[in-house]
Amino acid sequence: MRDPNESGGWRLARPDRRDRRAMLRILAVGGAAGVAWKLGLFSRDGAGPVTRTRVLLGTWIHLTVLGEDRDEAAAAAEATLERMATLERQLSRYRADSEVSQLNRTGRLDQASPELVALLTLASRISDLGDGAFDVTIQPVVDLYRDRRGDQLEAPRPGEIERALDSVGRRALSLQGRSIALLRDGMSITLDGIGKGYIVDRGVEILRSRGFGDVFVEAGGDLVASGDKGTDGAWRVGIRHPRPGLTLHSSFHARDVAVATSGDYMQPFTDDYRQHHILDPRSGRSSPELASSTVLAPDAATADALATLTMVLGPARGQELLEGLSGVEGCFIAKDLQVTRTTGFPVA
Repeated sequence: MRDPNESGGWRLARPDRRDRRAMLRILAVGGAAGVAWKLGLFSRDGAGPVTRTRVLLGTWIHLTVLGEDRDEAAAAAEATLERMATLERQLSRYRADSEVSQLNRTGRLDQASPELVALLTLASRISDLGDGAFDVTIQPVVDLYRDRRGDQLEAPRPGEIERALDSVGRRALSLQGRSIALLRDGMSITLDGIGKGYIVDRGVEILRSRGFGDVFVEAGGDLVASGDKGTDGAWRVGIRHPRPGLTLHSSFHARDVAVATSGDYMQPFTDDYRQHHILDPRSGRSSPELASSTVLAPDAATADALATLTMVLGPARGQELLEGLSGVEGCFIAKDLQVTRTTGFPVA
């Protein structure tokens, strides 16, 4: 549910100035070893990390790999980026030749890839957790808002929203084995609220399969921090302040965990942030409570989806939901900047 021209989108594009400042959003990025040392992210003892930075998924991808053999680490990093690029070509709705685009055009796929099936299966489970507040079929409503956006937003009328909602419904997405069908007229799906995290997970799998356990993979705010960043211990991750003028809200240490943040600032439809790209699939409008939601989970796809879901649910319901999930924590910043955390969320 992210605009392809904004940080966090999927379309390959030249990053804008906000993307160039992506390093300020995540303290543990690996854009350059010298910068990382300056920030105190790595010990000066021993060999420096292998880092790679590349534009994929419409945003900056940062990889950091620690290992004794730098040549092997570099090869693993390149293989990881290649795997992530392949998945983007397969799953991005901004590419006309992707599976998702084919599904949206024709309403059916008879031999969907295991990756797309896995993503839609996880999306269905997340949707069930939140009583439909997360729904990959929300795209027709997102398109309605996006089409009306300009220098000044002319908000969609209630009748327009209701008509768009006629094409939305997770129960009208049929998944039978490898066959996928959209059962309502005008339906289309988006993986923007879950797919980027999934691709990060697959990248980390490549690194681990090659024997590298101390790694950091980040894509537009969705990340996995695995192992340690050297002799200095756990990785340090920052939560971006949701309002302009303040870069960092807080930070914490992370080890063997995925982190994802969703926020109203990432793609606002109105200057006051009341309407933005994260829309409640049940009402067709943005929830009025939260400015951002940061979720820690065992994998990035789950963290990504739960961050989107809890933005819709709000702090009280979001906290209640996450408290009942094993290995999941959350930090919610309201529009008045009040903070709600689950009991196990790390505080530096």
